[in-house]
Amino acid sequence: MPFDRARHALRTAVLALLCAVSAAHATPDALPAPVASALDGAKLPHDALVAIVQEVGSTRPRLAWQPDQPVNPASLMKLLTTFSSLELLGPAWRWSTPVWLQGRVRDGVLQGNLVIKGSGDPKLVLERIWLLLRRVRQLGVREIRGDIVLDRSAFVVAEQNPADFDGEALRPYNVGADALLLNYRAVIYTITPDAARGVALIAAEPPLAGVRHDASVPLNTGPCEDWRGALRADFTDPRRVRFAGGYAAACGEQAWPVAYAEPARYNERALRGLWQEMGGRLRGTVRAGLAPGTPPSFESSSPTLAELVRDINKYSNNVMAQQLFLTLGLTQRGAGTPEAARAVLRQWAAQRFGSVAATLMVDNGSGLSRASRVSAQLLTQLLLAAWASPVMPELIGSLPVSGVDGTLARSQATLGRAHLKTGSLRDVAGIAGVVLANSGRRYVVVAIANHPNANAARPALDALLQWAASDASLPVTPLEPPPPSPNPTPQ
Repeated sequence: MPFDRARHALRTAVLALLCAVSAAHATPDALPAPVASALDGAKLPHDALVAIVQEVGSTRPRLAWQPDQPVNPASLMKLLTTFSSLELLGPAWRWSTPVWLQGRVRDGVLQGNLVIKGSGDPKLVLERIWLLLRRVRQLGVREIRGDIVLDRSAFVVAEQNPADFDGEALRPYNVGADALLLNYRAVIYTITPDAARGVALIAAEPPLAGVRHDASVPLNTGPCEDWRGALRADFTDPRRVRFAGGYAAACGEQAWPVAYAEPARYNERALRGLWQEMGGRLRGTVRAGLAPGTPPSFESSSPTLAELVRDINKYSNNVMAQQLFLTLGLTQRGAGTPEAARAVLRQWAAQRFGSVAATLMVDNGSGLSRASRVSAQLLTQLLLAAWASPVMPELIGSLPVSGVDGTLARSQATLGRAHLKTGSLRDVAGIAGVVLANSGRRYVVVAIANHPNANAARPALDALLQWAASDASLPVTPLEPPPPSPNPTPQ
């Protein structure tokens, strides 16, 4: 560790020196020497990168490298989704999930159906589902003589294969949007070593009705390496999850979130499993249907939008971003469809940023896409506008802090001095946010690499952050030449 810290300190000092040396020659339309050198070292062409560095409150950038070139932003698209939502819905917005007890409750028996209507709540997670069912129990229901009816009509989204994007069907980030999205349609397997018994115990949450899993695997000695691979999990049978491997005691307790292999039946199995675990009985089935037009028996309210935006941006939660995206279509256009949501986002961007938004191509709200396109100029204008917006604390505070939390927890660039959204796909690497410089000034920094080897651009992105943070000697060069003097002096 002392060696790593010393190496990092040396690297930071070298970058700062390079920044100072190159500052006297820096112009807005030329890459700083440390950034160019890092791209060269990664064997990446300079035109694979777009970048802008601009002081907050200034109209002139310090750097504008291919600022109008449309590029795939990956998860930087979440900045448009979350900022537009904060402005259009307000930080205190909440989703509501109404519940109806249809029929009389007599001697603990509901003589009818339990109806639950989704409105797109992005965080209807295990704890809140449990509380919802607990509320049903508190209303005196121990047995449901009818069905549990789920109204998912608020969103109209085409069925999709979760493996379509990258072949990773069991990755939670590939779960599709749903008006009644329960616990992200995921199961969390917790693996706990039990040295006395020589096994690692495996627990699953939530309990899914009709689904079994191996309760333990042998406990192994040796270092903790690829513990997921060592478990040799087999999820191919949705009703029987097997673990044929072992688990290293050195790994301690670990949690593994996995998207359920049969997503269409997740809600049914989760609700039935939780209801049974609470001692409840269900005589009928869990099925799709429509909610009545009468007032509900009670409602479950989500955390505020400000809280959920923090989850979306800090941890780059694709599923929550998609829920929010479709909510924009539902609330602003009356249709929870991708088409309506795209129209809302395009209209908001055009009204907010004018011609800068002309190159914007919206596919979805998360950035998990090959078709989305954004310019560095648009993202820069968005961040400058956000800084001057009433919702600035909510948006900027939702961004990961370099070296502190979220997707930047392990970053060593500008430790603790940058609030940055990250974006990453196999051919995209990007950052966008605000950096606190040595002078006390703040700079908006946007940089995106599009290239088959884009992840090799990470050192260049770090160099750009350091260049912005080390601003003491950076000159401000106008984009256009100064106007001629009215009384020119003869040469």
